[in-house]
Amino acid sequence: MSVLVVGSLAYDSVESPEGSIQDALGGSATYAGLACQFHLDRLNRSSASLVGVVGDDFREQDRATLSDAGLNLTGIQVASGKTFRWEGSYHGSMAEAVTKATHLNVFEHFKPEIPSTLSTPSIVFCANLHPGIQASVMDQTSPGRLTMLDSMNLWIEIAQQELLKVMHRSDVVIINDGEARMLAGDDNIVRAMNRLAEQTSTSTLVVKRGEHGVIALHNGQWVALPAYPAADLTDPTGCGDSFAGSLAAHFSLSEGPVTLAELKQGLAIATVTASFTLMSFGTEALCKLTSEEFEQRLADYTTMIEFS
Repeated sequence: MSVLVVGSLAYDSVESPEGSIQDALGGSATYAGLACQFHLDRLNRSSASLVGVVGDDFREQDRATLSDAGLNLTGIQVASGKTFRWEGSYHGSMAEAVTKATHLNVFEHFKPEIPSTLSTPSIVFCANLHPGIQASVMDQTSPGRLTMLDSMNLWIEIAQQELLKVMHRSDVVIINDGEARMLAGDDNIVRAMNRLAEQTSTSTLVVKRGEHGVIALHNGQWVALPAYPAADLTDPTGCGDSFAGSLAAHFSLSEGPVTLAELKQGLAIATVTASFTLMSFGTEALCKLTSEEFEQRLADYTTMIEFS
């Protein structure tokens, strides 16, 4: 079954203790789409589709990177102007990015138009977008199985009620621990997640915790997994998006309500995928990832988290 990913395509300039890169291909839809397509290819399934907007400066080699990965790009709009750009840096443990500059450019007026051929996928994933745009995507699509969304602290600050409404319409919500605490108004992550699940009626709430792994609340049942121990941390940009894209691919393999066992396996797959994303600047490690490398690390991770 297919996956539709709606989000940003961008050029990122990033500095970390490991070096820097300028105008690298990035964006939430880019990372989520590449990760999703990797897993669909690994399992010989259909392609994922991207919906987003780029400027007329979007490089042909970057479009080729996405198309060569197997992604359907018929939903990508090209607008007059420059592509969305983000500049940031990481320091110390690199747990959080420091934003230096954000230039929305053509993304500022992005209004997604979902082609009719893409409107009925198995999974719709609304990546980090204004909740009003996420609502528009939901209005235009009829997923066969479920809708997922991601968010960020900016939308909590300026569009909290809109965000809560689209969370209510979503089957799976993915946010980080700081956002969960902020949105619920409670520093205790367990209380915060319980409150959000009650407020929004979301069946599955997934909270990313960086180097501390992931915790999820699924129909009143808890799941907690550690991060994969990664010593070769270069650039965490896109880890959360590749995590979500991997989870979307996993959910597309089945039908009906998500089971707890399915969620656990999906979180493990997503966690391992993110551990590769952070190994290089930009999308390089994700694009070079092989099924053999992934399967070996997934096996190592499964051994690590299982009781003998």
